[in-house]
Amino acid sequence: SYYGKNVDKRIEPARPDLVAKAIVPDYALGSHTASLGLAFYDGTLMPQFKNGALVGQHGSWNRKPMAGYRVLFVPFAGGKPSGPPQDLVSGFVSKDEDQAFGRPVGVAVDKAGAILFADDVGNVVWRITPAAAVK
Repeated sequence: SYYGKNVDKRIEPARPDLVAKAIVPDYALGSHTASLGLAFYDGTLMPQFKNGALVGQHGSWNRKPMAGYRVLFVPFAGGKPSGPPQDLVSGFVSKDEDQAFGRPVGVAVDKAGAILFADDVGNVVWRITPAAAVK
């Protein structure tokens, strides 16, 4: 089954015993996004992300329109998602959606509170920090 007790009729033999135990996910990140990286923000450098989830979406290779190819922030409150996902980093897909310039994978928070994510197309690790104050 998918999204709880929605039966996938393509599966044979049917397993009503397992469908009966299925639960609806707390949060949906979308089909074909390949959400491969996950970290909870526990730093102090960027308090707007405190206790929220950072999700690296590697992206689909066989879907139009392309899905994923970004790093999301999902706010949490009381140990549960509390709002819609917000793009933290995006722009890795060409305008005509025929090329990916980056594919975020692993996500981490360093000791200084910066957000790190690996990009296995660019072959780099990106580091996100607050913008410097303009004087």
